[in-house]
Amino acid sequence: MSVQASFPEPGEHLILYDGVCGLCNRLNRFVLLRDTRAVFAFASLQSTTGRSVLGRFGRNGEDLTTLYVIANYRSQSPALLSKASAVAFVMKTLEGSRTWLRPFRLLPTPLLDLGYDLIARYRYRVFGRSETCLMPKEEFRARFIDV
Repeated sequence: MSVQASFPEPGEHLILYDGVCGLCNRLNRFVLLRDTRAVFAFASLQSTTGRSVLGRFGRNGEDLTTLYVIANYRSQSPALLSKASAVAFVMKTLEGSRTWLRPFRLLPTPLLDLGYDLIARYRYRVFGRSETCLMPKEEFRARFIDV
């Protein structure tokens, strides 16, 4: 399943995030500041692109409780990662972020996803919520699809 024709923007991997979630927006800022090779592009789950891409993978674009990464999204065989697997992929891909991930590799994915779901359930209360998707700084705008 190739999704390359839809994406002229840079990046090898696409992060799909809840555009109004304070935690998701913090994650995006964290990634942008550390992604010196610009391997990640971004689209909100609320965007036309976000819903369309998830639909191609048979996922519900209306479900805003999960962070997704489309690894190698411009290739002939992109891979959909979600929840803890998506976060682990992002952190592993960023330079210098691998060391503190080692203890988490010992835990099974279902247990990590359970922790992810718990955080997702309370993320608006703890990290806040915006009424609209936040606009990226001008220097990062080209990495966001559907902005």
